[in-house]
Amino acid sequence: MAAALQAQRLFLTASTSSSSSSSSSLTTWPRRTTAAPCRAGLRVPSGVQTTTASSIPADGGLKLDWIDVTTTSGSIASSPADRNTAVDKLRAVAEAAADRAEMHDIIGRQRDNWNHLLLHSTNSLTLAASVMAALGPAAPGTVAALKASAGVLLATAAVTMAAVNRVQPSQLAEEQRNATRLWRQLERDVRATLQHEAQQVTQADVQDAMDRVLALDAAYPLPLLPGMLEKFPKAVEPARWWPRRRPQQQPKSSSTTTRSRSFGRRGVRTTSNGWSQELEEEMRGLLRVLRAKDEHQYLTVGKLVLSINRGLAVAGPALAGTAAVAAAFIGTGDGAWASGAAAACGALAAAVNTVEHGAQLGMLFELLRNCAGFYRKVQEDIEAALGEADVERRENGEVFRTKVALLLGRDAAELRQFRRMASASVKDDDIKDYAGKLF
Repeated sequence: MAAALQAQRLFLTASTSSSSSSSSSLTTWPRRTTAAPCRAGLRVPSGVQTTTASSIPADGGLKLDWIDVTTTSGSIASSPADRNTAVDKLRAVAEAAADRAEMHDIIGRQRDNWNHLLLHSTNSLTLAASVMAALGPAAPGTVAALKASAGVLLATAAVTMAAVNRVQPSQLAEEQRNATRLWRQLERDVRATLQHEAQQVTQADVQDAMDRVLALDAAYPLPLLPGMLEKFPKAVEPARWWPRRRPQQQPKSSSTTTRSRSFGRRGVRTTSNGWSQELEEEMRGLLRVLRAKDEHQYLTVGKLVLSINRGLAVAGPALAGTAAVAAAFIGTGDGAWASGAAAACGALAAAVNTVEHGAQLGMLFELLRNCAGFYRKVQEDIEAALGEADVERRENGEVFRTKVALLLGRDAAELRQFRRMASASVKDDDIKDYAGKLF
């Protein structure tokens, strides 16, 4: 900029001297002379764009190269061709997201039908076989047929229960429902970017959208086998459907670089870009509550539901298999015990299957994982905002505060109560309130 101003002063000086010389020549000699065209050259630093001004014929053909010092984040703006390519890529991402949402919606409804049909059909097989096993000793003429029928039905029910417990159709349906919602959310975000910020779309926006696509594909796979999510994991972790954040590149330090203006641990009470020390303390306290109470609660309950579901998934097929073995001894010697055992084990197997899949414990476990993942994502958003040292590079503080409040189902003013939670004197056991009210 200093070089541009200096060049401009030189140009104006040259123009003035040329005009005065020309006027004195007109006074002394009657013949008018034509001034030679003059151009000035200037080495322009990288990142600065130059535009050539129109010639000035009235002043003797003096031509100036005006300097436009508009820069874009330290680099030259992308060309229109690159911007159009980025827009086309984002349109492709939006179309893919819409297609994925439709696929997950269809598969989700199909797997929900699986849960209902397999539940009722398996219970029907088990109860019918139990009745046959109970009637076997009372009908000596047909005991062989009843015994064979009961054994086949109970064995089929045991195999069906084992297969259904392995895939957990209710959990599969919940995965697809959540995936449908997230894919539609991604489509809305991409189309909003194309509608309102089409002129500012960059390759970074395309890469961010692609990362979200790949993260969603990994979190909620479409195939059943192979690639299905583990239904009985050893460790319960929050669901993760968003990409891991890349480390932010801080601008290189120079004499003209703006210094960090994070409030952090300073006692400054000024406000910049909507951020203040009080707001940062609110976010830090909220972050602590989310980690110690909300996420921890859903993970704890999720572990309990998983343990119950694992026990029922083993007990159902085991009881049905025991009933099938007992049915094989109906009519041999004193077969009354075998008939009673087959009928009792079959009835218990139907009851266990009803509790497991009728109550949809698999769906409940997946719901708890998703809730824990929701709070984990809010935590990472807050950490990313506070981790940016320069508050001018953050999202506006008031807007960010409103978004967090909406995600938690609270009014923005209610977040002030979490400011004291940021203090090290407050222990995790002393925290009684939960941050989220939405669920």
